[in-house]
Amino acid sequence: MCPEAFPYHDQVESLLEQSLDEPKDLSEESTLEEVEITEIKLSNAKIENLVAFLIEVKEPQDIKMEDQKIIPSMSNTLFLAIVSKQGEGSTPIMEHYRSNPRPPKKKHWEFKKKEKKGWDCLRWTATAVLEEVRQTVFPSYGAASNQQALHTSEWAEFNQNHESLFFNDGQRRIDFVLVYEDESKKENRKRSFNKKQKRKREVYESNLITRGLQLEATRSVLDEKIIFVKVHAPWEVLCTYAEIMHIHLPLQPNDLKIHDSPFSWMTRFFSVGESIIKPEKEFFTAPFENERLSDFYIQDKSTFFSPATRSRIVYFILCRGEYAVRDNVKKFGINKLLDSGIYKAAFPLHDSRFNHQSQDPSCPNERYLLYREWAHPLNIFKLQPLHFIRKYYGEKIGIYFAWLGFYTQMLLLAAVVGLGCFLYGYFTKDNCTWSQEVCDPNIGGNIIMCPQCDQECTYWSLSITCESSKKLCIFDSFGTLVFAVFMGVWVTLFLEFWKRRQAELEYEWDTVEFLEQEEQVRPEYEARCHRIIVNEITQKEEHVPYTTCGKCVRMTFCTSAVLFWILLIIASVIGIIVYRLSVFLVFSATLPKHVNRTEAIQKYLTPQAATSISASVISFIIIMILNMIYEKVAIMITDFELPRTQTDYENSLTMKMFLFQFVNYYSSCFYIAFFKGKFVGYPGDPVYWLGKYRNEECDPGGCLLELTTQLTIVMGGKAIWNNIQEVLLPWLKNLIGRCCTAARSEVIVPRWEQDYHLQPIGKLGLFYEYLEMVIQFGFVTLFVASFPLAPLLALINNLLEIRVDAWKITTQFRRMIPQKAQDIGAWQPIMQGIAILAVVTNAMIIAFTSDMIPRLVYYWSFSVPPYGDQSSYTMKGYINNTLSVFAISDFRNESKPAFPWFRNQTTCRYRDFRYPPGHKHQYEHNIYYWHVIAAKLSFIIVMEHIIYFVKFVISYAIPDVSHKTKSKIKRQKYLTQILLHENPLKAMKKNMGSIADKIFKGADGSFRPKYE
Repeated sequence: MCPEAFPYHDQVESLLEQSLDEPKDLSEESTLEEVEITEIKLSNAKIENLVAFLIEVKEPQDIKMEDQKIIPSMSNTLFLAIVSKQGEGSTPIMEHYRSNPRPPKKKHWEFKKKEKKGWDCLRWTATAVLEEVRQTVFPSYGAASNQQALHTSEWAEFNQNHESLFFNDGQRRIDFVLVYEDESKKENRKRSFNKKQKRKREVYESNLITRGLQLEATRSVLDEKIIFVKVHAPWEVLCTYAEIMHIHLPLQPNDLKIHDSPFSWMTRFFSVGESIIKPEKEFFTAPFENERLSDFYIQDKSTFFSPATRSRIVYFILCRGEYAVRDNVKKFGINKLLDSGIYKAAFPLHDSRFNHQSQDPSCPNERYLLYREWAHPLNIFKLQPLHFIRKYYGEKIGIYFAWLGFYTQMLLLAAVVGLGCFLYGYFTKDNCTWSQEVCDPNIGGNIIMCPQCDQECTYWSLSITCESSKKLCIFDSFGTLVFAVFMGVWVTLFLEFWKRRQAELEYEWDTVEFLEQEEQVRPEYEARCHRIIVNEITQKEEHVPYTTCGKCVRMTFCTSAVLFWILLIIASVIGIIVYRLSVFLVFSATLPKHVNRTEAIQKYLTPQAATSISASVISFIIIMILNMIYEKVAIMITDFELPRTQTDYENSLTMKMFLFQFVNYYSSCFYIAFFKGKFVGYPGDPVYWLGKYRNEECDPGGCLLELTTQLTIVMGGKAIWNNIQEVLLPWLKNLIGRCCTAARSEVIVPRWEQDYHLQPIGKLGLFYEYLEMVIQFGFVTLFVASFPLAPLLALINNLLEIRVDAWKITTQFRRMIPQKAQDIGAWQPIMQGIAILAVVTNAMIIAFTSDMIPRLVYYWSFSVPPYGDQSSYTMKGYINNTLSVFAISDFRNESKPAFPWFRNQTTCRYRDFRYPPGHKHQYEHNIYYWHVIAAKLSFIIVMEHIIYFVKFVISYAIPDVSHKTKSKIKRQKYLTQILLHENPLKAMKKNMGSIADKIFKGADGSFRPKYE
């Protein structure tokens, strides 16, 4: 076979060999009815391939004998295609087939070298069918049924102006850029698939042009296969869709007096100079109405719609552009085309390079200013230019950085107080009486502790925990109690003041009525609306994607999937617990077995410490792995749930992700704080986990230090991991991309192609940034009683996070699509829930995890008579009083140490409040235990009620919306009512009055009595 003469032979032959969608051969006696009944499932692309094969053949003698076998099968296919389409033809053979509908006989199509008549007829018929397929089949495949001719983009060569933000004419601004790979230059051999993709793209672009957008296509200067389609929205289109989207636009300048804050002189030192970034002029705004265009504050049509607003309008149109109709269902949306690979990218343009100012006088250089005054690392202590950020990136980005900046500012106060509590504990640790007793060779050195596991563990001296007891004195001090109460009040202040700040931004950024008016239904939701219901309020028919029963089924499935993954995390936590219990035996058997403090390593590397650190590291690794898997699962579940609006989608995804992350990140901390060491029994009757593993115990100083270690590892590891993901990976990808194009660095690259080589922002945008910060917020508030330095670490991290996020989106990523956002969404109620839970967790940490309550009970009750023998209130004797005695002879055989070191020792000590051996209630809880339990429960109740009462008072005293903001909102509503409603009504009344006067005057002249 000659491959040059038959370029499609392999494809055609493979299609015929598959025979999956081929109609069965019909006999010569088949009637037209039988032919029409026969299912023709042959795809349009396959028909075109078959026809193209015939057209490529120039002469019959080019075909070798082994290829002639496909001609009869092909002729049947063409015949059925002709009959099924019922097209019009002028050739005798086509007329013959329509009047006498039978498949052609094989002998009529057999190849004869000397007689070309049959072959020429076949080629002529193939040409006719191909034309008919192009005109009839494909338009119905990729567009609306009434669409025949397709509009195409304008083609233009790059004009060598690499800073231009306009079409080649220099007048029409580029509002969006679409990128695709030229199907004719693709290297793969799926020609039919490429043609189908091309057809969808052409139909999509034609529909965009039909909607009023203007397109200009330009080929890449670095890769000729890549084509950039620049999109421009004319004034009429912007006005039309601004009204559809209820976009707020200026009515008149704000005439209310602005009173500067008394602290404004301080903020000037940290703010960007007004000469560098000019402050925006404040306006009263209203939803745009095309009919009242003259009432809006329009000085220049080219600047009335900001670049961010223009891009948002264009993106709205792109999300609703149709590209196919299949089974009477329209398929539309740029996101679907991106997912299917028809387009490689879609993004708005950055206005300049971030590190070089554009020389184009029409370029505002906003990206350059944002980098220099906001994203640059040297600006770490500067206030953020929030209004400028909102102007360039949109309200959704602006509200995130506003919240992050406000959270960081509030952390400053918490960090100062936490640092003070830490320093208090650090400088008073040498006065810690109970730690001194642990480190005293005559007290702690003579106290022999019971083994903490069966057989493999042996007795150990209390003095080896000397160093950990000194560290514990830093964190487990009276300052920790004060700080826990303070943080319960701080979190309320933070949330209430943020509500006020958020209300100000809602007014200033025109998002007060966003959810009610501007937010549109998601295209994915619209595409599934096949069912009709009657709205209970409007009593009109509405289209919905599923019935009430279907919604219940979806919700049940989604809830079950989320619960399954939460149970999976709990299973992993149980696995970590089993690891702790089993590996403790190994460390106890392998680490140096010295009861004295002669070896330095024994001070730090105890079995408890080794187990805690290794388990924390493994827990962190499991957390990150499950996190990456669940992200994809949560998105799939939310897509299946099919929320109506983008806000509903994000809120649903937020709740799913946070529930998962809450269990994922905090489960190990909850275990250490509230379960470890609480249910261990005593050496003579230990409690076993799963009937096999003996429950692990806390150090004699308690589990508070281990909780602090866990928080440090998880918070620190999470911060490092996130920075690697957010900064290092995009930077490396862009670096590799620049290295690949370095050889062609002399080529002038246009603005759109420079942005194309940046990293895409991702579908969820800022979701992971919020998630990272809210998880950190949980660490700062839920377990702060065990780690007062957490707010300080969070403050340092956030100062870097603001600049890292700013640097990332300004320099490494394409410009994000501007989106509206009224608030921070579901994150607000999540933080409120965390704030309520934090009061309980911190009270329980102080009561059950730390030793503060037992120490206070001993100091005020058991150090003096009748329970104690000290003459005054003191902490002396606390260690001896809180360690119970156990007789070695009472060990069970399965618990007795295999190699006891102290053969002359008859008793050992363990951490609990129980009667000693020989007492009539031996090994039962003593009176000290019940005093401590009563004190712990009382403390929790009192602390919770005090903090909750203070939180309620603060919430009531601080209004969510300030008086100044309320006045602005009322003034804006008043102006809207006057300018857009009452003034037109007065004008109409005036006009109607003049018309009525003319009518009455005419009536007086027309109906005068005759005698006059």
